[in-house]
Amino acid sequence: MEQNLAKMIDHTQLKPDTLKDKITQICTEAKEQNFASVCVNPHWVSYCAELLEGTDVKVCTVIGFPLGATTKETKAFETKQAIEKGATEVDMVINIGELKSGNHELVQQDIEAVVREAEGKAIVKVIIETSLLTEEEKVTACELAKAAGADFVKTSTGFSGGGATVEDISLMRKTVGPDMGVKASGGVRDYEGAKAMIEAGATRIGASSGIAIVNGEQGTSDY
Repeated sequence: MEQNLAKMIDHTQLKPDTLKDKITQICTEAKEQNFASVCVNPHWVSYCAELLEGTDVKVCTVIGFPLGATTKETKAFETKQAIEKGATEVDMVINIGELKSGNHELVQQDIEAVVREAEGKAIVKVIIETSLLTEEEKVTACELAKAAGADFVKTSTGFSGGGATVEDISLMRKTVGPDMGVKASGGVRDYEGAKAMIEAGATRIGASSGIAIVNGEQGTSDY
């Protein structure tokens, strides 16, 4: 189970004060544990790609992060550059304010700009930031991500309050159906928490407590 679980974990380090030594550490840990990916800010993508070359650990980065309030052109460029530097997974943040304003067409176009740039080169996970949305908005965000051709929906950035809940994962899975990925991120700190998310429908876990999760221990990070 631990090996299968490890392959569902994006080993995450997105804090603004992250040092290079920490990035080296998470890449080493990801190789040792055979995690799905390391998830880092764009600045670290090329370094991680170098460290992880020849392994099956992917390099994941974040786009329009953490607010989602950049333009679609900016998000598309970030995606293009990240892929050129070695990223094969991108986690983008939707335009949260426009979603809450009911401008669904703009939100979908924003996602589509990233999906187009990533097509055939990287998988796209769409962060909907569940802590800021009503239940109806969560459903709409998932529907828009699916319509835009994204590969995953993801709960949270970890920068806007609450993280993943079993209820949100269940709702997201129900909304997108069986064939789209669902990523739980934010607040998943131990094996039992990860197991609960997976049972609710998550196919990927974003956490900086990946080592604690696979070892059956309790992590301390908020993400």
